[in-house]
Amino acid sequence: MLKRHNQILITIIFFLDLLLAYVAWESAYYLRFFWLNLPFAEVIPPHSQYLKAVAVLLVLTGIVFAFTGVYHSHRVSKLSHGSTHLVKACLWLFIILLAIAFFYRKFSYSRIHMIYFMGIFLTLLIFLRGLVQIVLRSLHKRGLHTRNIAIIGTSQMVDNFVATLRRYKHTGMILKGIIGLPEHVSSNSSKNLPYLGSVNDIDSIVVEHKINQVFISLSNEEKTDLSHLYEILFDQMVDVKIIPDLGPFKQMHTDVENFDDIPIVTIIQSPLDGWNAVLKRMMDFWGALFGIILFSPIMLIISALIKLTSPGPILFKQERMGLDGITFQTLKFRSMHVDAEQKTGAVWAKPNDDRRTLLGTFLRKTSLDELPQLFNILRGEMSMVGPRPERPVFIRDFKNKIPHYMLRHKVKAGLTGWAQINGWRGNTSLEKRIECDLYYIEHWSLWFDIKIIFISIFKGFINPHAY
Repeated sequence: MLKRHNQILITIIFFLDLLLAYVAWESAYYLRFFWLNLPFAEVIPPHSQYLKAVAVLLVLTGIVFAFTGVYHSHRVSKLSHGSTHLVKACLWLFIILLAIAFFYRKFSYSRIHMIYFMGIFLTLLIFLRGLVQIVLRSLHKRGLHTRNIAIIGTSQMVDNFVATLRRYKHTGMILKGIIGLPEHVSSNSSKNLPYLGSVNDIDSIVVEHKINQVFISLSNEEKTDLSHLYEILFDQMVDVKIIPDLGPFKQMHTDVENFDDIPIVTIIQSPLDGWNAVLKRMMDFWGALFGIILFSPIMLIISALIKLTSPGPILFKQERMGLDGITFQTLKFRSMHVDAEQKTGAVWAKPNDDRRTLLGTFLRKTSLDELPQLFNILRGEMSMVGPRPERPVFIRDFKNKIPHYMLRHKVKAGLTGWAQINGWRGNTSLEKRIECDLYYIEHWSLWFDIKIIFISIFKGFINPHAY
């Protein structure tokens, strides 16, 4: 809805952003080497070398800004909605530029110049968004770049739709009121909205209120009027849209698409498709490889200590469930005596668990027993961030007791996750843990993953419920 409404505006802003990137790049060059020259540069590099990099800069800017959601319709028309994404996009662009400059050996680009560039570029971007907001407000006051909307129906989805429209009134979407169905006049005023009249008077309503778009959201009782509605609305010069009431279905990354002109509504899907999956896999692979190199001395010491202090294998393998319900063998440093579950069966660890070895108690308390899972990540069985993998024997019970439990398997299991850094690990509330897992899946982004990894450094290793 908003995408088409703001399509021309988004295209203009896209090319203006590229122009601002060029202006910022050039300005940073002169600021670094001429106007300010701090820190002092004894040798001034040729301007032509920086001009050669402009093409790469513009392509990267377009790609990074598109992938980080800068051009989502509701963000281009309100500064408070878009500034956070602008900062994230600029940080990603800065990191990528630094990486390219590090590996490019034919010429050494100034890192100070890049810092100046990012500062100037971000300032210009925020100024442009502020200017766009002023222009849009002026147009809206004059009745330009607006859409007048009416709603037919009283389903539960109407309340959510009305609340959303009011949050995004800066986009020029103006809700005029409800058009009632003759058989359900008594319920037409239940949404605390102006009552415009009956659908039988649609001709005069459209003209009087200058309606551009009509949204249909019918309750179960009203759906018998749908065919009659279509006949009436097909004769009107308005856009007709349907808000489906999906009832009790849990919605996750809902999407609408056309399959050979057949409209299909997807109500549950993984956020990790297409390029999202590729980018997350790249981050997982390089993150796991870096982690293995970084922690290899510690892992070698732990391996030696396990061998010296307790008979049995160094590593412990256990079946866990991951993406799409596929099981795999997760790796951990052995922290319990061999055949620890022979008498008890599959049970959760508990405080003062006598199945643990002395070294295993320390490993579990510090989460160091989970370091071998970096190899699971390297093999693609797990991710750096995601819901913690659970044993199938427990899942068979959990999925019948906890609503939407199995939705956590729409992404790969993770070494750390949103639930873990919020304290929901070990023998704690499963409901709270699932709530955190579903929140993570619903709000997934690479930036969210980086945030969780960073917090895990300080809050992810030691936890009072890790035993």
